[in-house]
Amino acid sequence: EDYTPVSSQTQPSQSSLTRKKRDLSFEQLRSFTNDILQWQPGLVFDVLALRQNNAPPPSAGLPGVPWCTCQNCRDMPTDRERKCCRQTPNNCISNLPLFRDYCLDGGFLRIHRQYREDVTALGRAREPGSESREFRYAAYRHYIYWQHGSLGAGNRLVIPSCCVCKIRDTFPDPQGQYTGFLPGLCHNLTFF
Repeated sequence: EDYTPVSSQTQPSQSSLTRKKRDLSFEQLRSFTNDILQWQPGLVFDVLALRQNNAPPPSAGLPGVPWCTCQNCRDMPTDRERKCCRQTPNNCISNLPLFRDYCLDGGFLRIHRQYREDVTALGRAREPGSESREFRYAAYRHYIYWQHGSLGAGNRLVIPSCCVCKIRDTFPDPQGQYTGFLPGLCHNLTFF
């Protein structure tokens, strides 16, 4: 009996996708694109980033932040955290209405936090003054889920500085003390 991997049965070939795309009318392609972007809005930024990579880079960011192209980043304490959304100033992720809705809306974050605590049975007594910290963590989770989907336990990604700073400005720590990026536990394990 022949064995065919499941992945080859479920993944269409690149030539098959190209053929299907070529057979779509302009209106069908537009409708298809709108459906995809409603399902996964963050894809538009991936496409914009690909197109911008072929274009000359925009002028350098703010003084002291040469790695920034969106002009909304601030310097971060580690090289790993010095990440920009790579968009033009007009398309910076931190200025988008969806970013405000998903990551900065206190009511939305509060409901999500309560839901998460109910589902995971993490309902814990809150420390006085911890509200902003909890909103920041919820906003970081929302950003990652919005842009990258579920990563799984121990997998973490760096959030662009422009987005981190906007979240911190909205939900500040009273002493200005922030944890910064911490790699997941699995990242530091060595398997023999």
